[in-house]
Amino acid sequence: METLFAGIDLGTSGVRLAIINADKQLKSNTFIRYDQAQKQSPELWWQSVQQLLFDLPDDLKSHLQSLAIDGTSGTILLTDKQGTPTSRVLMYDDLRATKEADLIKQHLPEDNGGQGASGSLARLLWLLKHDASANHHHAVHQADYILGKLSNNFSLSDENNCLKLGFDVVNMTWNQDAMQSLGIDLSLLPEVFPAGTLVASIHKAQASKLGLPESLQLVTGTTDSIAAFIATGTQQLGEAVTSLGSTLVVKLLADKPIFSVKYGVYSHRLGDQWLVGGASNSGGKVLRHYFSEQEMDAMTSQLSPSKLMGLDYYPLLKEGERFPVSDPQKQAQLSPRPDANIDFFQGMLEGIATIEKQAYQRLHDLGAPIVKSVRSVGGGSKNAAWTKIRQQQLYVEMITPEYSEASYGAALLALKGFITGIKND
Repeated sequence: METLFAGIDLGTSGVRLAIINADKQLKSNTFIRYDQAQKQSPELWWQSVQQLLFDLPDDLKSHLQSLAIDGTSGTILLTDKQGTPTSRVLMYDDLRATKEADLIKQHLPEDNGGQGASGSLARLLWLLKHDASANHHHAVHQADYILGKLSNNFSLSDENNCLKLGFDVVNMTWNQDAMQSLGIDLSLLPEVFPAGTLVASIHKAQASKLGLPESLQLVTGTTDSIAAFIATGTQQLGEAVTSLGSTLVVKLLADKPIFSVKYGVYSHRLGDQWLVGGASNSGGKVLRHYFSEQEMDAMTSQLSPSKLMGLDYYPLLKEGERFPVSDPQKQAQLSPRPDANIDFFQGMLEGIATIEKQAYQRLHDLGAPIVKSVRSVGGGSKNAAWTKIRQQQLYVEMITPEYSEASYGAALLALKGFITGIKND
């Protein structure tokens, strides 16, 4: 009998479910798109997850051994004891908690991952102030909420999601004094486990409702970006993944954690290694501001990687950069603009490639290994000419991974948790 493992990705535009076997082969890959991605809710997440699981063919359901979930980083809400939401949801891209971020600076170390308005800790403080309720019992991330619905336990989370909630991932503990000084009731905070840890079995009522085995094991997941990294199969020190999506994100495997608020660098534990990286404000969003997808597709075949434009661009949509330089007043450099659109397009691609080179150099300057190889994911990874332009900057092997979907990475965590659980037994 073939054993199967499930990964659920709660993404920015919908929910995806991947099923793999013990040989890591993809057996099923299904997706539900949100009608309005900007109007997400816990009810929408749970409805979508239920539909995907319920619709799985019985021959797949019956062989499922374990399941793990990833979600968007920093998305958080509060619930009561039973998991019913008692606050609104603040999503991964919500930056309203600026005053709370300033307060955090006064109480947490500079190298704590909870720093900044983009973290779930600042959003939690905002919710506690603006959505006050006597029924708040659990602070849960997006992945935690679905894990709670499946297990009937809303106090479980993973170290990757909790990094931005202020969890000390180096010492694997909460800074209790700092949390209390911020006015946070420690009972709200989840119990934190390494990603890929078997922590519960599916609740019998949910198993019956969804037609899943009562023996199905639930494994701690991760964030969506880390799940995508895991999916690529990157495992060795110095190996890296560049995400060429709306923004440029680089992640590199290192033997020690690196944190730098100044440069927007943070680290996640990944097994016995550390995943260090940062995100630039440059990327595909800038390209799409100037050209449609159809225009870029048409121009791609006309690119000349062997004849660089050398325009020294720094593509940004608005003032400010996070990484690899930290400059709130950083201005876009997109002039002079050539007469031909193809030359302007190639100049921007070269500019983003230069930022990628600077990003890996910044990580090395801060103590990370020299990058040995780069796997590319995201929409831009499909542009072969751009890959050649980037390779001329980085001088390393450029690899196209077989898998890069976050749901596949979550399924790998489910497999890992199951195997580890068997060994521990």
